[in-house]
Amino acid sequence: MQKVVFMAEQIEISSLDLRYEGYRLRSPGAEKRLLASILEHGIRDPLQGVDTGGCRILLDGFKRYRCAVRLGIGMVPYWSLGQDEAYGLIELLRASNAKGLSILEQARLIDELKTVHQMSTAEIAGLLEKSKAWVSVRAGMIKEMGEGVYRQIFRGRFPVYSFMYTLRPFMRINGVQKGGH
Repeated sequence: MQKVVFMAEQIEISSLDLRYEGYRLRSPGAEKRLLASILEHGIRDPLQGVDTGGCRILLDGFKRYRCAVRLGIGMVPYWSLGQDEAYGLIELLRASNAKGLSILEQARLIDELKTVHQMSTAEIAGLLEKSKAWVSVRAGMIKEMGEGVYRQIFRGRFPVYSFMYTLRPFMRINGVQKGGH
């Protein structure tokens, strides 16, 4: 069997739509290390997105994007996941184990599929080859956190694990009504 190699195209960094940047967690330490690597070796992995309506929507590669901007790199490697935004999000979620999406990033993308793209839990579960419970748990997480907590976590100002293991259990307990089972 012959291995197929796809080439990424070089695009102008200014052509990217960053609407999903706030859905991804920031990590200043990881970004600093990546900046040093890009300075030495260039951008090794293409940024990924979808090409829809004459627009390139970035889905994966926000740290690489920010590093390129800081370094004044005008052209970046880019790989299109297709022309359908919802399909691109599904592909990103399917690859999330390899790509290292956190559970909160998965939750935010699933919330987008449910609210904006009007996909059902069953439909998302089927496309991701996950259980409905897996999707439901993630869909509920974004609704549990307040806007202030959400902003601080996704800007990298509050540790995800602190939220997951300290604040979230209290939020769930406080959400239980008296006399409820």
